[in-house]
Amino acid sequence: MKSSALDLMPRDQFGALTLHEKNSYLQGLADRFAEANERDPVVLDRDALSRLRRYYSRRVWADLKLDELGGGGINRALRSLGEAIRSGHIKDDVTAVLMQETNPKRVLRTPPNDDAQLMFFVPTIYDAPIKDDVNLMDVAPFSLGKRANKGIIKYELKDSLITIEGGAESGLATVFDYDIFLNMVSYLAEEVQQYRKAEKRGLRPTLPPKVYRPNASHILKFSRRSDGGKSYEDLEAALDRLANTTIKVVNLSGGKRRAVDSRPLISGYSVVSRTGANKIDMVEIVIPDWVYTSVVRNESTLPLLTLHQDYFLISSGLGRFIYRLARKAAGKSPAKYYVKEVHERSGSTQELRKFAYDLREFVTRTQAFPMPEFDLSFEEGREGMLLHMRRRDGYGKPADPELLTAS
Repeated sequence: MKSSALDLMPRDQFGALTLHEKNSYLQGLADRFAEANERDPVVLDRDALSRLRRYYSRRVWADLKLDELGGGGINRALRSLGEAIRSGHIKDDVTAVLMQETNPKRVLRTPPNDDAQLMFFVPTIYDAPIKDDVNLMDVAPFSLGKRANKGIIKYELKDSLITIEGGAESGLATVFDYDIFLNMVSYLAEEVQQYRKAEKRGLRPTLPPKVYRPNASHILKFSRRSDGGKSYEDLEAALDRLANTTIKVVNLSGGKRRAVDSRPLISGYSVVSRTGANKIDMVEIVIPDWVYTSVVRNESTLPLLTLHQDYFLISSGLGRFIYRLARKAAGKSPAKYYVKEVHERSGSTQELRKFAYDLREFVTRTQAFPMPEFDLSFEEGREGMLLHMRRRDGYGKPADPELLTAS
């Protein structure tokens, strides 16, 4: 695997640090390296830190005594060239050590410590409703990155044009922000089922409200995340991105525009209360009309597909997108997509060549660390490589593999 380039501190600045500061910097460097290269994070031991400090201090051009050269254009150019070569050697050595110390990232991250107990209380996970023959599981209605990305994503499907646009300040919602959307839809689906059960018993229940009021801790537990302070800080920014991300759908009929529909991921939110430490506590999320109408409408089935509970443990945005695509396309029988089409449906800003490389890396990792429910492989097609997705027999299938029966 080709590693991403390291952005190293200049050698003279590193040399001026104390031992503790050097070790802290190198640990942070290892953490950034692991995240950028799909490696598992690791706490560097004493030997690894010692090796990295030595590589930073080694003098590649010491025999030329560059530091003793005087002024003048030629000597300055020599010093600059020597430092550039020395920096290149340092990057190569540091990269080699970090590759040795870290392991390829698993497809699924480790669950939180109290996850086993919490799983008894996590409801079934439902994804976006199918509306007007447009299924958001066919594409990524979000950015695949962990960080906010400003811009617009456009999809040209056979029967529709879909545009995803984020806020000017907040940027696009990310695949990890989307966990909150899944929590909202899952809550509404559970409420609708309870409503219809009450109706069948001859009761006159009230329709589920259009405002969802969860605790922040509930959202984190649902998403199988730790409840550390940073998780709460990230939550409010995620809500802001979701509220400002809109999905514009142009339905086509015979290649001509038939209808235009614009819908937000959430219609709005407010922070109802905070803890004594000023952490977000209870929030109020307004369910958008297109979600509410689709789920609450009076039919025998809900237009929803279930997701496996381990979906939230998939560590990469690409992996989550591939799972959702497989869940929609390969739920009943195997499905195949050309890599080019997978790239187009992902909304990735990467060049196709780089995307294909990352996809191959991910599929390779699933051989050792399987993805929930589905096996992935490549095969040669007439127009290039095909991604083959097949549902694994007997691996934790959701109770309702297809559209949920609302009874």
